[in-house]
Amino acid sequence: MARRALVGALAGAALGAVAARAAYAAFRRRPPIGDAETWNRTNHRGEPITLLEGPAFVAGAAAAATVVPGLPARVRAAALLAAAGAGGLGAYDDLYGVTSSKGFRGHLGALAKGEVTSGAMKIIGIGVTGLAAAALTSRCPADIAVNGALVAGSANLANLFDLRPGRAIKVGLICGAPLLAASVLGDAPAAAAVAALPAGAAAALLPEDLGERAMLGDAGANALGALLGLAAALTLGRPGRLAVLGTVVALTAASEKISFTRVIAGNRVLNRIDMLGRRPVEQAPVH
Repeated sequence: MARRALVGALAGAALGAVAARAAYAAFRRRPPIGDAETWNRTNHRGEPITLLEGPAFVAGAAAAATVVPGLPARVRAAALLAAAGAGGLGAYDDLYGVTSSKGFRGHLGALAKGEVTSGAMKIIGIGVTGLAAAALTSRCPADIAVNGALVAGSANLANLFDLRPGRAIKVGLICGAPLLAASVLGDAPAAAAVAALPAGAAAALLPEDLGERAMLGDAGANALGALLGLAAALTLGRPGRLAVLGTVVALTAASEKISFTRVIAGNRVLNRIDMLGRRPVEQAPVH
């Protein structure tokens, strides 16, 4: 009955939220690598900001996936692999990546010249972990290929939106809502829990992101996208998954030519959503 799926969704969201907030508080006291300065960066305003929100999201979502009730073992393992794989590779790029090459074209172009960038390592690594997560939840080779591409592609796409406060999380919540609703209405408890995990963790960290105190970075954004891709793989039929994958590929390709920030700023509705909860551009920082 749909009630089981609803309970799974509520449990996943609650556990994800509690675990992410606990992880963020713990990492603020003691970062997972190095010290606080290791994770400090400068945001789009030129102000200091921490990337510790990303590891907190990964740790929170992974912890929730470990303990949320009702998940089959293979789905639980796939969720952990998607979150930890994409998040870990994203964290490596956050800490040690260089910006001389950007985007798929830049990183793959550098790879073709024999230069292995951190971004190329991330693209390949997330592709491998995406396929591995898909193999845990699919049997048909065609489905493994589609679902693996969906997990990896969604991980990359989510990261492309992490350029302004709260944007990647808002996109994740907006995209995750129909998946969550479909899994609950379709009486799919495992899919509902997987869709709810990143939603709960992301929503719990949204105030830090909107307040411009922290950002997801590659670690958090890649993990958020990967889990949403896995949720889509568990929720949708093959036509739906192919449609979502086509959208992911199209948007990723478009990002090589156009600026999402410019498109959003030029659309009244999108800009209003993007600015919701954010500090106005002209407002002085509050410390």
